[in-house]
Amino acid sequence: MAVDASLSLETWDIVVLVLYFVIVMAIGIIATVRANRGNAAGFFLAEKSMTFIPIAGSIYASNIGAPMFVGLAGSSAAFGFAPVMFEWHATYTLIALGWVFAPIYIASGSYTMPEYLQKRFGGKRLRIYYSVIQLLLSIISGISGELYAGSLFMEQLLGWDIYASTIIILLITAVYTIGGGLAAVIYTDTLQAVILLIGASTVSVIAMEKIGGYESMVNQFLSAASRDTYRRQSLYQNASCGFPPADSFHIFRSMDSNYPWPGLVFGLTLLATYYWCTQQVIVQRNLAAKDVSHSKAACVIASYLKILPFFLFVWPGMSSRILYPDDIGCSTPAECQRICSNEAGCTNIAYPLLVLTLLPEGLKGLMLAAMLAALMSTLTSQFNSTSSLFTLDIWSNFRPKATQFEVVLVGRLWGLVMIGFSIAWLPILGVIQGGQLWDYLQAISSYITPPWVVAFMLAMFWNRATEQGIWWGLMAGFVTGMTRMIVEFSFPAPKCGSGDPDNRPAIISKVHYLMFAIILGTVSFIVNVCVTIITKPRRKNQLHRVTWWTKGDKEYPDLTDDELSSDEDSEKADKESLKSETVKKLSCGRKTYNFMCGVAQEPPRHMTAEEKRLVMDKMTSITENPYWSRICDYNAIIAIALTCFIIGFYA
Repeated sequence: MAVDASLSLETWDIVVLVLYFVIVMAIGIIATVRANRGNAAGFFLAEKSMTFIPIAGSIYASNIGAPMFVGLAGSSAAFGFAPVMFEWHATYTLIALGWVFAPIYIASGSYTMPEYLQKRFGGKRLRIYYSVIQLLLSIISGISGELYAGSLFMEQLLGWDIYASTIIILLITAVYTIGGGLAAVIYTDTLQAVILLIGASTVSVIAMEKIGGYESMVNQFLSAASRDTYRRQSLYQNASCGFPPADSFHIFRSMDSNYPWPGLVFGLTLLATYYWCTQQVIVQRNLAAKDVSHSKAACVIASYLKILPFFLFVWPGMSSRILYPDDIGCSTPAECQRICSNEAGCTNIAYPLLVLTLLPEGLKGLMLAAMLAALMSTLTSQFNSTSSLFTLDIWSNFRPKATQFEVVLVGRLWGLVMIGFSIAWLPILGVIQGGQLWDYLQAISSYITPPWVVAFMLAMFWNRATEQGIWWGLMAGFVTGMTRMIVEFSFPAPKCGSGDPDNRPAIISKVHYLMFAIILGTVSFIVNVCVTIITKPRRKNQLHRVTWWTKGDKEYPDLTDDELSSDEDSEKADKESLKSETVKKLSCGRKTYNFMCGVAQEPPRHMTAEEKRLVMDKMTSITENPYWSRICDYNAIIAIALTCFIIGFYA
């Protein structure tokens, strides 16, 4: 649908948008100036001082990005209820993060997930390889997926092209993210989570009222098809891809459906575990908690919030198809190309179309602000986390004596590099994602992440697991997954209404990507175990605090020289740097830079070995207040029970 003058932003829309940006920028700048960003712990972990409410808000806002507005709503417009399982699975895995994974990460004293792998298995190749994989995923699905979805939303609403939208989004986002570190990200995320909930709730209520409520949606959705689909049905009895599937109101579906039930139960568990428990973007927020109880409480609150996308995105997506069947339900390549410039389908514009046509003046600006809030929250999270990965896991290996100043500066500059890579990937993403952005993002994850879930699970629960076993299990998984991904993108599915035969290999056409995730995880597990049993395990004194069984040990692991953190080298380099700088007076420009970027003007106080040990003990403590521990446990049980009930109700 082309944007005409009647659908453009009006005065109050612009006022709301400007007010939003002023508030967000003010909070971001205040957090940027006040935060301690001159060292790695301050820039990347917010000094481990965050309480559960900001962390929960940041986790939620980091996850609810632009692909939710475009991808999840679009897939729901195409297939009904089933895509919501990608959200409801988060309840179980968020609880697993707070109760299982995070305590191990905290006890081991790890800043990043690759760092944990090095402390658990030794050597450097696992740490560097995992960093590279996470950076690759950020480029081809994380950052680029957010930018594509956000620019598509703004193109529909404002008529801007994809690159103009992308540049504006990035400029605003990068200011306080690259400058401010994790503290600025978490504080702005909390505000943006509130705006997101208000805006998305408003659209959902108006859309449901427009179609006559829930019962009306149930009665109308299965017949929501374009006039061309009905014409072809009457003339040729051919409407196989023009109507929503008959099982649209069921979550668990048959093996030949768009979302087979074993894939949603088992394959999706692998994807969700990777995303919520081993991915840097989410785990980094959790590690910023001041103690384990705050970590658990944040996970519980975020798990409650993850129930909401069913009402905030799935219902509106389905409502949009009912209201605009000719646009959302287009069923021929030529018609879809005319409507949304995508021959594969137009369900991706389901949510933007609601915002364009249903919302009154002022609310349209609020909704655009909510979408931008979601987009910017996820982008800030991606930029900060990829900076952490590159500087702490890759740069420090090549520059072990880099000063804290250098590490933080490189982290900021790497955010700019990631922007360049992601923009370069946008044209490729636009071609290969087809008509379902959501499925593209999940398929990429299915082909890359299951072997890493297997690796982390074995690392934490099997003391016998070896570095060689994990490495070759990952190599087998990488080759298997990349082979499937290359073949799938080389043989795209025939477009709806084209009449073209399906010439894809059976491994593509007959095996859903969620089912393939199960196969991939199994292959990796078998190779892991086979190699592990013929290789030498780690000594017991090297496993303190790095597994589920040893996380409560008082001793720290006995690490070899190449496994030690580069903190000591970095500290020595800091001292040398400070000595040289105290000889000459800092220039006015350098003082301004130090103030804006949170670099200390005075040398840090030297700590004795005993003081360092006390700080380390505090940073790695997993002790809890028994009262708050029980409160968190009860709420975790309630969250799991509530999610099980809802899934069972719609199963």
